[in-house]
Amino acid sequence: MMADSATPAQADQPHVALITGAAQGIGRAIALRLAEDGLDVAIADLKSQRTTLDGVADEIRAKGRRCLVLECDISQEDEVQRMVQATEQEFNSLDVMVANAGRIVVKPLVDSTLVDFDEIFNINVRGTFLCLRAAAQTMIKQGRGGRIISASSVAGKKGMPFNSIYSASKSAIRTFTQALASELGSHGITVNAYAPGPVETHLLRSSSEEFARQVGFPDSKAFVQSYETSVALRRIGTPEDIANAVSFLASKDSAYITGQTITVDGGSWMD
Repeated sequence: MMADSATPAQADQPHVALITGAAQGIGRAIALRLAEDGLDVAIADLKSQRTTLDGVADEIRAKGRRCLVLECDISQEDEVQRMVQATEQEFNSLDVMVANAGRIVVKPLVDSTLVDFDEIFNINVRGTFLCLRAAAQTMIKQGRGGRIISASSVAGKKGMPFNSIYSASKSAIRTFTQALASELGSHGITVNAYAPGPVETHLLRSSSEEFARQVGFPDSKAFVQSYETSVALRRIGTPEDIANAVSFLASKDSAYITGQTITVDGGSWMD
């Protein structure tokens, strides 16, 4: 029998993760979960979030893991490069990149402006591109594989009314994921994304009132309740629900999964 062709060496288990948008919500939950999984963690967010980010770092260190706190606007190329380089220098490794940071706008397309478009695409698309590129370059150089994981959305699988710019930006994440997975497979690097439905976060609270107004609900509570009655599991997601999926995608157990955007929404969108 002929021997299998050689493939790039992969670490048995990832040891270092970098998470953007980690000060609160889903990013915070991912950082804490990966720390519980035994990874050292670099967490990044905007300078304005530094105090909150420091609090997350304290929680990670209380779990016995090392933590590096980084201020970064992911729409800025030089800041992303410094963020990734600082992580590699601090831990001598980068095994998992979680490009989680994102923004949302709730507005009819006909009322949307170029300012709205640029604000969302600069973070959700440009920022994710910069994070993926920098992480891929570092992991290729290291030569031992890795995990690259991005934040898409169910809105990236089916465009949502009053959410057109956000939907388009999250659809871009799916195609980034598919293309990059094909490019990096020979390096032993997997590339996947998670696609949450509504999750109990500040982002949901800040957007649900406008959603309710646009679709004719009396308030945000009524809007959320309408979703809960339509989803199979009859509840809104939690940040921990998403972090559980990311934990799997970041682990050695997901080694044969790449190019996928995994829906985590309690059974609203079903492939």
